[in-house]
Amino acid sequence: MTVALVLFALAAVGGLYMAVVRFRGADRPPTSIALVHGAAAAAGLIALIVAVMEASAPSLAKTALIVFLVAALGGFYLFAQHMQKKPLPIPVIVVHALVAVTGFIILLVVVVHAAA
Repeated sequence: MTVALVLFALAAVGGLYMAVVRFRGADRPPTSIALVHGAAAAAGLIALIVAVMEASAPSLAKTALIVFLVAALGGFYLFAQHMQKKPLPIPVIVVHALVAVTGFIILLVVVVHAAA
């Protein structure tokens, strides 16, 4: 789960950069950043799915997975808008970010608790 946490942290850095670009008035961030952000988040999801498949995985880890899957739906929508060269809707960006941060905090609690 630590690997997933690190991957999601990397995705968050890219996501924060893209949000700042959009909030400063650009219609869309650079496609390269969007692809790296999505790849890091997808790798984080895969790592978390593998970790949650273990019988000893905490139920809170499964909750984090569900939250991240919801965030991924928003990310897919935003990427579709991006590829259609449409301005990214700021309310969707905000909700996507809040859901992803919620999943990150839940996963962070799981990882810290497991390390204690």
